[in-house]
Amino acid sequence: MKKLVNDPNQVVEEMLEGLVMSSSSLKLIKGQNTVVRSDCREYSKTKTAIISGGGSGHEPAHAGYVGKGMLSAAVCGNVFASPNVNQIIEAIRQVTGPSGVLLIVKNYTGDRINFGLEEEMARGAGYLVEMVLVCDDCSLPFSSDPGPRGLAGTILLHKILGAAAEDGLQLKELHDLAVSLSSNIKTMGIGLSPCTIPAAGKPSFDLPEGEVELGLGIHGEPGVKRIPIETSDTIVDRILGQILDAIKIKPQKVVVIVNNLGATTQMEMLIVCRRVVRFLEEKAIKIERLYNAAIMTALDMSGFSLTLFTPNSIDVQHQSSVLSWLDAPTNTPGWTSNFNKHPPHGSLDIFISPVENPKTKMA
Repeated sequence: MKKLVNDPNQVVEEMLEGLVMSSSSLKLIKGQNTVVRSDCREYSKTKTAIISGGGSGHEPAHAGYVGKGMLSAAVCGNVFASPNVNQIIEAIRQVTGPSGVLLIVKNYTGDRINFGLEEEMARGAGYLVEMVLVCDDCSLPFSSDPGPRGLAGTILLHKILGAAAEDGLQLKELHDLAVSLSSNIKTMGIGLSPCTIPAAGKPSFDLPEGEVELGLGIHGEPGVKRIPIETSDTIVDRILGQILDAIKIKPQKVVVIVNNLGATTQMEMLIVCRRVVRFLEEKAIKIERLYNAAIMTALDMSGFSLTLFTPNSIDVQHQSSVLSWLDAPTNTPGWTSNFNKHPPHGSLDIFISPVENPKTKMA
């Protein structure tokens, strides 16, 4: 295994130190592997804090989404391991003021247990606190234990709820909005290769040459099935078809994430993106926003996930604000300012005709 690390058991600490050193808007709670807004104490005097977190290895999630307009804090466990209860309660102490705190938690057993315990402990200590589970994975049956996993759709909650909190929404309204968002975001991924945990030094699972894992999780958990590798367009059609089946009612408008799981080339991701736009056009579904980036990764896994969010399905009160919250400015390292704040080009709008004036011919 070739990795640019020092001590495999110190990768999280050193990674977070590097992140904070490169961003003046962040601070690191000493000894806790928790990143906070540098202005978190001033901010919390009048605004509701937003905390998320989970195992490391999904960068830029979650620490890369700390900052103005997104998270107040990200609590980082070891690679693919949930943060412990002491880390979570310290994050709550650091960033929570009179307006309280909302915990955004991906639906994994360890995260549910540890964040759930701290939700109860924080309430007992007098904090106003609410928690929402993100369950956007639609590759497995909803009845499976512990239910659908939290995937890249989680980051849409970070962005929308973080901007809404900046706008002054209070804890109960934020929690109600979070529940509505979570139930209207669906994600499914495909893996072309396993990932390698630095401390393990070997791939997390075996995937035979010529096969891909459909519907796998961001820690390499088994998916729906293994299938022979297909063309990019066929894979995209397969995934989007299953996501639309999970949505049940055909949406008129969607927000789309085309998420690089870590090691997929830009060439491949753009070919995927091309088919996503064309597939949704063929279904007469308008794309309101399209985000093509490494948004929630799985270390060095090759593959991608697709996320559809149906903004017209959330509670009516906030439908008109969702796109403005997605477009709202943020200074976080992970949510790039280059993301489009308008719908993408359609497949028929991308071309310009060649110049055919013979007087301009080059010698």
